[in-house]
Amino acid sequence: MNIEELRELCLSFPHATEDVKWGKDLCFSVGGKLFCVTGLESPGSQISFKCTPERFAELVEREGVVPAPYVARYHWVAVEDPEALDEEEFEDLISRSYLLVYENLPAALRKELRRS
Repeated sequence: MNIEELRELCLSFPHATEDVKWGKDLCFSVGGKLFCVTGLESPGSQISFKCTPERFAELVEREGVVPAPYVARYHWVAVEDPEALDEEEFEDLISRSYLLVYENLPAALRKELRRS
């Protein structure tokens, strides 16, 4: 998945936003909370996202998928080899990451987002 495909997917979710953090990472958020990150220095070469504890355990067993630095304790993985996942699985995992983050937003913020 290249950076334009990733941007198109992530920005297709309701209320998703993008910005650059830490000077070199393209970050996608909902309600101010990250759900997907990729590096700008070598776009698409590493994509990180949140997953369930069960899925985290499964994914880090794969070649090319590692616990994401600094945020693995929150069940984030970093896909270092784009061949580790096929495009359909990538899309599904990023969609689920968005939903996990959205569903954990405070109820008042979710309500506010639905109104806008």
